[in-house]
Amino acid sequence: MSVERVLLVTGGSRGIGAATARLAASRGYAVCINYRQDHRAAGEIVSHIECAGGRAAAVQADVSIEAEVVGLFQAVDRDLGPLRALVNNAGMLERQGRVEDMDAGRIGRVFATNVTGAFICAREAVKRMSTRHGGAGGAIVNVSSRAAALGSAGEYVDYAAAKAAVDTLTIGLAREVADEGVRVNAVRAGVILTGIHASGGEPGRADRIAPSIPMKRAGQVEEVARAILWLLSDEASYCTGAILDVSGGR
Repeated sequence: MSVERVLLVTGGSRGIGAATARLAASRGYAVCINYRQDHRAAGEIVSHIECAGGRAAAVQADVSIEAEVVGLFQAVDRDLGPLRALVNNAGMLERQGRVEDMDAGRIGRVFATNVTGAFICAREAVKRMSTRHGGAGGAIVNVSSRAAALGSAGEYVDYAAAKAAVDTLTIGLAREVADEGVRVNAVRAGVILTGIHASGGEPGRADRIAPSIPMKRAGQVEEVARAILWLLSDEASYCTGAILDVSGGR
């Protein structure tokens, strides 16, 4: 890249977010790594990027809290410069269970992070990137899940429903801002080797499901990151409102 672009990756201290931050920095982006709790992990990614000659910053914020999201974007403005790209990656799920056992508190927590957080981050990004607001354009990639299409019966129907909402956000927002210099796409990740499976109570879930995947293996975080970076890049200049499955055929 001839001109450095500023990228914000939410939930960037681990998993797909961390892989995306590292890859983006290697391709010339200045990267803000947002994290909710793990300051050490976020700091290690910043150090890795800086040691390689790049620019990076780590900013704590819980994307489910609107005021913290606003502060996050203000920190990017202050520390890195005009935002040109957003990866809405922050997400969470709760322990595996059936719908009949889910209470409103659980459902609210899942939607607050996965849906409301994505909406508010997208709002702040559009305010900075859209030509309607005086911006120079940019790109948003929402990290969704194949669960949105498959439903995750008996495991995470609430999470699947939240990611389906992210898919709808992607399509609707893309059409809203298509003529304002902002492209909005999504990557729908399949079974990927990350710590999220442990959060759901089954650390070995990826290995259990792998035989049912047409490619017979779980994905690596770097494979998702490469898809995200393509959608952010000028190579995807005529691509908006698209949902790209990175799922080994599942």
